[in-house]
Amino acid sequence: MLVLHDTTEFTFKREKPELIGATCIVNGKGKKGRMTFLTVCGILMHSSLVVTTEGLPLGLAAIKFWTRKKFKGCNALKKKINPTRVPIEEKESLRWLTNLRQSIDLLGAPERCVHIADREGDIYELFCEAHEANTHFVIRTCVDRLAGDGEHTVADEMDEGRVRGLHRVEVRDRNGDVDEAVLEIRYRRIKVLPPIGKQKRYPSLTLTVIHAEERGEPKNRDKIEWKLVTDLAVRSRNDAIEKVNWYAMRWKIETFHKILKSGCRAEESQLRTAERLVNLISVFCILSWRIFWLTMLNRVNPDAPPDLALTQSEIDLLDKLVADKSKGRLAIKTISHYLIKLAKLGGYLARANDGPPGNKVVWRGLSRLISIECAVGSG
Repeated sequence: MLVLHDTTEFTFKREKPELIGATCIVNGKGKKGRMTFLTVCGILMHSSLVVTTEGLPLGLAAIKFWTRKKFKGCNALKKKINPTRVPIEEKESLRWLTNLRQSIDLLGAPERCVHIADREGDIYELFCEAHEANTHFVIRTCVDRLAGDGEHTVADEMDEGRVRGLHRVEVRDRNGDVDEAVLEIRYRRIKVLPPIGKQKRYPSLTLTVIHAEERGEPKNRDKIEWKLVTDLAVRSRNDAIEKVNWYAMRWKIETFHKILKSGCRAEESQLRTAERLVNLISVFCILSWRIFWLTMLNRVNPDAPPDLALTQSEIDLLDKLVADKSKGRLAIKTISHYLIKLAKLGGYLARANDGPPGNKVVWRGLSRLISIECAVGSG
């Protein structure tokens, strides 16, 4: 199981923002049109989404909400103190460790879980926490840590490594056009040291560092340069590509957050207090997961029985609302058969060259189906 960790924020406009809280301070125009600092009203959410290695979302393993009371710019803070010397318990980044623990407690199989995070999760305390809990991780790094005997860094050792193989991936540019990227794969097992100010508290760890760098300079999109660190052993090119593909699954949680905001429209709620908003967003999380799950279930396991994801009343309604193309009745109707019907309610055309239905049409179809089901039930 892959446990995808990420943070998102919900912004709101309120006459009394203090009832909700704030997320940050930005430059903006005041009442008289002058540039000033404005406090953004909102709530932050750190979530941990569990998916299979095929990308099927299984649900949320942990979630944390909070707002910020103090606003200290990172650059201003660095002038007074070295952030690496501040204990993790006094930092907002403690949320990464908290969600890791909650995920392990809920799932109950730490050795089967691989925790995935972007550069914000490049925290040495997180590496140690995972090591102690007997769980695994693949994290994109942004810090060039000390390595070996402490006289050089991870980057120095990786520069000495040779290219172990190539990997071709299909990507899309800023216009949405399909392009192919050729990645050079390097990997090396390295002894990584904790920050100097924390070497008495945390041990050194032997980790695998993987670099996946695109050849050449692509047009109309950013160059792929992934520097990953994992506690898992990598003995071959295929092992390295597997870990790269696992990290690529991290975008699934971005999709989940997009459904939460665009589909459920969590930021359009008019509730006035943080407690009420958190309760509402929590319910929206369940609904967003179901939409995402239905969309991916159609792609990952299309031959499953329909009652795996739909109630009998939903199945009966779909049969009445969306007629089958073929005149004869199908002997076995799968989950894919009914999910395409559901997507058609949301505007999916199901033409021969169309790809599988996406989250948007599934959301629209499910919303319409629920409305019809409620109307039939009340009638």
